Amino acid sequence: MSKQLPELATRAIVGVALVGVALAAIIFGGFIFWLVCSILGLLMMAEWADLFKTPAGQKRLAQFALFAALSAMSPITWGPGFFTLGLVAAAGFFIVIVTQRPMLALGAVYVGLPTLSLLLIREQHGSGYDGFVLTVWVFALVWACDVGAYAAGRTIGGRKLAPQISPNKTWAGLIGGMAFASLFAAAMHSFYGLPLRLTLATPVLALMAQGGDLYESWLKRCAGVKDSGNIFPGHGGVLDRLDGLVPVAPVAAFLVILPRFYF
Repeated sequence: MSKQLPELATRAIVGVALVGVALAAIIFGGFIFWLVCSILGLLMMAEWADLFKTPAGQKRLAQFALFAALSAMSPITWGPGFFTLGLVAAAGFFIVIVTQRPMLALGAVYVGLPTLSLLLIREQHGSGYDGFVLTVWVFALVWACDVGAYAAGRTIGGRKLAPQISPNKTWAGLIGGMAFASLFAAAMHSFYGLPLRLTLATPVLALMAQGGDLYESWLKRCAGVKDSGNIFPGHGGVLDRLDGLVPVAPVAAFLVILPRFYF
């Protein structure tokens, strides 16, 4: 117990710090948000390469190819859009042609697409479509899902969700995570004007967040590692922290840029 308490304290402190950094980047937006997203993206690319035992030279090449696409997403260059979406795909093609490693190329898309999506969401403006509110919604629904899943899983327990992939996850946790994320979205709809279609989509996005978590757990199990990295004490690597955001961000961006009508 004495050993667990310092570990929980470290995890809590680092978790609060990470939330603070994320919120600060969202508030500043623009170049700062792009810079934070790009740094995290390059770290994710490195961890992805390590999961697949990629040689150092090919890992750096993959990071360079991804950086070329991320650089074009900067607000001082082209910014997020269809052109930079094409550059993400081009980075993947370049990596697979040069390295003959399809999974390494997939990593560029796995990282580049959600980064592009988050930058696109943050740039939104207009009544009910403020980029700050929308970006907070995307991040916070994943956080709320994690908190709800942890609380329900520990309190209720019960049948395991996918014991061969992630032994600690339960069906109660899955439902709890979806419910808590949905309550948070309903509050944002009431107090901050989150569009109703995004509010109604939140339970599905919460389900996708937990699917992203399971997918990364499967990757780590295949690689024979506990964490994707050790950059965050008590939390593991960047992939460990952002695995739920990876599938959520592109779908959320698609919903955001749909024709602006209200239900």
